[in-house]
Order: sequence, then C-alpha cells, then structure tokens
Amino acid sequence: MAITIEIDHAKTRARAAAIAGLPVVPQAVKGPIRRLKWVILLLTLSIYYVTPFLRWNRGPNAPEQAVLLDFANGRLYAFFIEIWPQDLYLVTGLLVLASTILILANALAGRLWCGFACPQTVWTDLFLLVERLIEGDRRQRLKNIGAPLTAKRAFQLVAKHVTWLLISLATGGTLIFYFTDAPDLLSGLIVGDVSANALTWIAVFAGTTYGLAGFAREQVCTFMCPWPRLQGAIWDPEAYTVNYRDYRGEQRTSAKKAAELRLRGEPAGDCVDCGQCVAVCPIGIDIREGPNFACINCGLCVDACDGVMTKLGRPRGLIDYESWTNIERGRNKEAPRNRLLRPKTIGLTAACIALAGTIGLAFATKTTATLSVQHDRDPVAVRLSDGSLRNAYTVKLLNKSASAHRYTLSVGGIDAKLSIVGNESLSPIEVAPDSSEQLRLTLTAAQAAQRDVVFIARDETGGSLSAADRFVER
Repeated sequence: MAITIEIDHAKTRARAAAIAGLPVVPQAVKGPIRRLKWVILLLTLSIYYVTPFLRWNRGPNAPEQAVLLDFANGRLYAFFIEIWPQDLYLVTGLLVLASTILILANALAGRLWCGFACPQTVWTDLFLLVERLIEGDRRQRLKNIGAPLTAKRAFQLVAKHVTWLLISLATGGTLIFYFTDAPDLLSGLIVGDVSANALTWIAVFAGTTYGLAGFAREQVCTFMCPWPRLQGAIWDPEAYTVNYRDYRGEQRTSAKKAAELRLRGEPAGDCVDCGQCVAVCPIGIDIREGPNFACINCGLCVDACDGVMTKLGRPRGLIDYESWTNIERGRNKEAPRNRLLRPKTIGLTAACIALAGTIGLAFATKTTATLSVQHDRDPVAVRLSDGSLRNAYTVKLLNKSASAHRYTLSVGGIDAKLSIVGNESLSPIEVAPDSSEQLRLTLTAAQAAQRDVVFIARDETGGSLSAADRFVER
C-alpha cells in the first residue's frame, strides 16, 4: 500500500498567508488534550528553569551544581554522573538512544514529541498565551491586523513585546546557567558584575527565543525543522496520528441540513464545515484534506471537533488519534484493528532496551582513573654501549575522582629495568584530584626481542590500572 503524505495544501496556505501578510492566528480551545498540553508545558518549563539551581554534593574540589556543562574544564555533570572527554562515547550512546526512542514514538503516534514537548512548541504556546491575555482571542487579534494604531492598541503591543522579551531574557539567561555556577552568575547579573561574554550569549539566546517563538512559530515546524522532512521516509500508516474520519464526516453540510436529511432517512455527514479544526491549528493546516507532513500531532483539532460534536449531539471522534489503515478500513466498513504491537515497534522497543542496558552497564563499570602509554617514535629503540637495548615511553595517569591517589609503577611481560625520569627511586606517584600526571620512563633489557609489555600502576587503596604496549628492537 503506497501512501503519499500531502504537502501541497500546507505550502499553498503558507504561501497565500505570506503574500497576504497574514500570520497564523490560532484560536484558544478547551478539552482534555489542551489540559494535558498545559500540564506538560508547566512541567517542562519548571524543569528547564529550576534545574540549574539544584545542588549535588560531589565532595571537596568538585562543583556543587547538579547539572553543569563545564566546557572550560572539559566536564559534563548530571547529578551522580560525571563525563570526561574520554567518556564522550557515552554521550554518543545517549544520543543514539534518544534518536531510537524518537523513531519508536513516531512509529506509535507520529510527531507526538513535536506536538507536546518540543521546545519550539512549548515556548510558542507560552508566547501565544501571553498574546491572548493581552490582545484577546483569535477574532480580536484578526481584527487588529491592519487596523489603525490607537493608544489602546499601542499599549497592547508594547505590553506584549515587553513580556515576550522578559521571557526571552529569562530563557537565554537560564541556558547560560547550565554552563557556569547558576547562583553566582545570577547574583552577578543582579549587581551588574558579569562578563561581556556571558551577556553576549544571553542576548543571542534571548534573541533566538524571541524570534522563533514570537514570529517564526509554525514556519519553524514546517520549513526549518528537519524532522517533518523525514516523515515521507518513516511515516507509518499504523501509527496513531491525528486523522479525519472522512467516511463519517462526508458529505459536509450544515447542522440544520444534516438533521433534515437524517429525518428523511438519507445519509448525511457529521462534518458541518465549521472550520474550528483549522482555526485552532497552530500550524494553520486543514487535517480534513488528508495526512500532512506539517501536522505536529498536537491534537488541538481533536478537542475543537469533539466540542462541536458534543453540542450537536453527535458522537465524538470525527477527528481523532487514529491509524491511517483504520481510516481505510472505515471507508470499507471494516472493523478497526489496533496494531501498536507489530514487528517494527517490538524491534524498536528491543533496540531501546538493549541500548539503555549497554549504556547503563558502561556507566556502572566506568572507572575513575586511567593509564595510557605511548611509545617513543624517534628513535623507537636505542642500543647502549654495553649491548643492552632501551625503549622509552610516555605514561599518563589520569585521576577523575575527587580525592588524591598514589600509584606505584611496574612492568610485566619482559625482564627489563624500569626507570622513571626524575624519580630514580620509583617512589609512588601522587596524582591530585581531578587532574593528571605525565611521566617519562625507560625500559632497559640486556637481551630482548620483539614482545608485548604491560605497564601496571598499583593504587595504595588496592586497585590497579594496566596498559599494554610493545618493546621493539632497532
């Protein structure tokens, strides 16, 4: 079964609106989905604004901010997790896991992330709420477009944009808090003692928020975001996306005309062509025209249509979260089938579990210290006057813990004398917390052939580190 996601009417509407200079002005709607979106909006904004101020005790000489992207020192902190540059493979794994979860969500319910939790959607909803509270609902805002500028209208515009800018500055400032100690930066902002670099980034992020959430809005979701472009490749007809049950809604007619037709025993569609589904859509599309790549699956049109159906005494669900295959079954008067559990979703779920388990195991077994060895390249070996052979190496001990450690170096796999430049007695090497020590050492063997050698660093606490290299002849 080949299905093409319709994009022409989305482009046509966007082009017509641009030519007319008219923005998409969504109408407020009430319903269970809208209430769920408000809950998610409050939850996500609370997490975003509060997280930088959470504290986490990591011991002495370690930052106390629970979530901190300390790029200056090459550290990423997230509560009990600490990631060094050497651990970036774990970040890669988390990104792969997030992508797999997103694909799984798409297989289950389309662009669910876009409609409920995407930052663009969340901040756009917040900006729209401000706009409605100050300027009124859709009808009043449409009247304001092109109307003469009065004192009241000027006050509304100033109040709206000042509020938008305050939200944008709070957003940009909070994002900077993730990269430095939040309370210190906040106190610096209050007293005016902050670097020009921090102010510049706050201005950049504030301007981005102001532009994208205040003006670009649906253009971001339709044309700037790459995710809708992938819908043609990964769109799943079994996914529960927002769809119009055309087999029930057509032919469209007025409520009065539909009632007369039913009294005469003639068929009549439930859709009264009220246009509420289009009026509340934050993207400005008409879902009745078929699957659309621009639809973010927010479900506001479901609330709007259900409200109309309830007033008309008709069954709810004319527009609903429904799979496209069930829409086609309905056209053929066949019973719908729920196929959320199918090979694709089971495989993606298994992949998510396997990835999560692998990443969890990698985090659990991640060490707080590493030993690395690099053989000298020029020369790789030196023949001494007594006939013995010497190889030189650079050894690096990295201590990623919050306490100092002392290591004793030894070598295995070869009968050779170990010497540490500057430490002839081979006394324990102390590595300070959150730092590294680089040593230069030599191995001298009376009779040696090509063979592997193992360098061992034994910690005074009982642990040990090892790294292998090669002892070579000239």
